[in-house]
Amino acid sequence: MPYLSVSGGPRPHYDQVGDGPPLIVLPGGPGMDVRYLGDLGGLSATRRLIRLDARGGGRSEVPADPAAVSFRAQAEDVEALRRHLGLATIDLLAHSAGTLTAQEYAVTRPARVRRLILVTPIGRAGRDIDPDELAEIRGRRSGEPWYPAAAAARGPFAQALTAAFHWHRWTPEHRREYVPAHVNPHPWYREAFYAGPATPGPVRAPVLVLAGASDGMIGTAGARAVAAAHPDTRLTVMTESGHRPWTEQPALFRELVGGFLDATGP
Repeated sequence: MPYLSVSGGPRPHYDQVGDGPPLIVLPGGPGMDVRYLGDLGGLSATRRLIRLDARGGGRSEVPADPAAVSFRAQAEDVEALRRHLGLATIDLLAHSAGTLTAQEYAVTRPARVRRLILVTPIGRAGRDIDPDELAEIRGRRSGEPWYPAAAAARGPFAQALTAAFHWHRWTPEHRREYVPAHVNPHPWYREAFYAGPATPGPVRAPVLVLAGASDGMIGTAGARAVAAAHPDTRLTVMTESGHRPWTEQPALFRELVGGFLDATGP
């Protein structure tokens, strides 16, 4: 299996799906197995998706020191992958928590990022969640039969019960999208990933931010914070999507991402 050689750190794993110009892809979670992203709603028909598992997640090696999985540290693996692929610049797509790693990379290596796509981002420097907005989004689902259990979920089984809030529609197909084995198993991982501040500064490359109007996991506040932080940003809130818009509105997702990547000029 393809692993990257990283000096003094755990080896990250990556794979490739599809054909076309390369697009490096980072998972959310944090630390989820990158395979949950699939082919990004069919985007692999026109792009070679190079999917990078986070340190300590998916098929990547687990570090001895939890500090090695911070989003700032993980930006080094993006650079290692770029060098490994022999690319002067990269197009980079990240989902949810992985958008912190992607922004860190783009801020610290501005000459290396051609275009940046942030899908349902968690925020600029942390989890920029508006609790009032999140309560309003979740409240729209109060008439659905699964809502009482999901709204009251706490403890170790909460993630499975609250999975419905990921979606604009909680269908049997979307139930099958939730794969417990994709979730990072390490109890220390979340705190370690979010540790430390982001490097200050805006992303200079063009940025596409996609949010889901029905995202009952994090809402849209993080996407709006990101759009305000970077000068050359276009924000689209997809009206019939939750936290995974490539699954709920795949045709629109492909259109937005493909058009952004194919655009010429700045």
